[in-house]
Amino acid sequence: MRILNVTQSYAPFFEFGGPPEKVRALSEGLAQLGHEVTVLTADWGVERRVTELPGEPPTENSPFGKRREVRGVKAIYLANWFHYHAASWNPALPRYLRARLQNFDIVHIFGLYDLLGPRTAAESQKRKIPYVVEPIGMFVPIVRNLLLKRAYHRFLGNHMLQNAAALIATAEQEKSELIAGGISPEKIVLRRNGVAAPVSLPERGIFRKSLGIPSDAKLILFLGRLSQKKSPDLLLQAFAQIPSSSPPVHLAFVGPDESGMLARLHQMAEQLKVALRVHFSGPLSGNPKWSAYCDADIFVLPSQNENFGNTAAESVAAGTPVIVTDQCGIAPLLDGVAAITVPHSASSLAQTMSNLLNNPTLYAQLKNGCATAAQRLDWGLPIREMDSLYRKLAGLATSQEKRALGSQP
Repeated sequence: MRILNVTQSYAPFFEFGGPPEKVRALSEGLAQLGHEVTVLTADWGVERRVTELPGEPPTENSPFGKRREVRGVKAIYLANWFHYHAASWNPALPRYLRARLQNFDIVHIFGLYDLLGPRTAAESQKRKIPYVVEPIGMFVPIVRNLLLKRAYHRFLGNHMLQNAAALIATAEQEKSELIAGGISPEKIVLRRNGVAAPVSLPERGIFRKSLGIPSDAKLILFLGRLSQKKSPDLLLQAFAQIPSSSPPVHLAFVGPDESGMLARLHQMAEQLKVALRVHFSGPLSGNPKWSAYCDADIFVLPSQNENFGNTAAESVAAGTPVIVTDQCGIAPLLDGVAAITVPHSASSLAQTMSNLLNNPTLYAQLKNGCATAAQRLDWGLPIREMDSLYRKLAGLATSQEKRALGSQP
């Protein structure tokens, strides 16, 4: 089967959060099953980036932008002529769709609030190629640019979603949001995300040393975009409420800034008089990212809305217990095994962090449960589910086309 995955950001641009990692895992897994998989994405400087990464396959020129193939997956990086935040305008997109779209049996569009998805969806519908949309937690407009997001739904998003052959929800929470937004339940397919840990984890201490965190300190980790949606400011407020202890408790924020949140966190840390125990790092990927998970005693995902929560899954795969808010789709999969679920409030976070750090029995229980939880979260099942769904949709489309041709005079 010939599969086209469409996403605004793809490997090696992991600073965009979970979507690049998800699309890569699904694409490479489906390629291993024997499918021809192509990823169509925006170019955020791929030629420069791969030269900075030792051992990465180089890029090639194509009629539509840069091209590279990694582990059986072909990726086309369309040149950006303009971008606003993470959305871009890519003039080569219409040319690519006219020249190549008819070569695919199924199209999978990841994410909302960009221009790649709606244009590809419209062309797919025109050519009677079934397409799947995975909103990746973006369906409900929250936090910022609310007017722009609502305008997007009105003029582009609603048409794309309503005409999709299927929509992917990664948790019951996201499925409920889609149904409440007018999507037919029959169209929604529930499929969780997965996690793939490296074959061997980094030695403990590398991440701490890079930020000057004492080896005997207790370390709480936040890893992800420093965005209002993920509530790093709420975590900082909760951290400041944890009673002083010996050894002291430290907090590390790892991830890219969004809308000035980094400066706000620095200011808050000073005002709360915890600046000496709060550390900041830019986005990490590969071994440095896994070093952060391994060096942490607790990972906290304090989001006010999260369709799944890939970072919590990664933390568990590294053997680090998690505290997650009840607004995260992954919470039911981890709660009581490798994680504690709490309400989205500073007081709840503070109390739970303090309790977990000072309760060796509870901590050992959750840490031992990480291996069990990680086994439940590998990519094998999601990849097989996508394979089955694609075959069903592509076969259905072919049957309908044959019936239509047979009815012609």
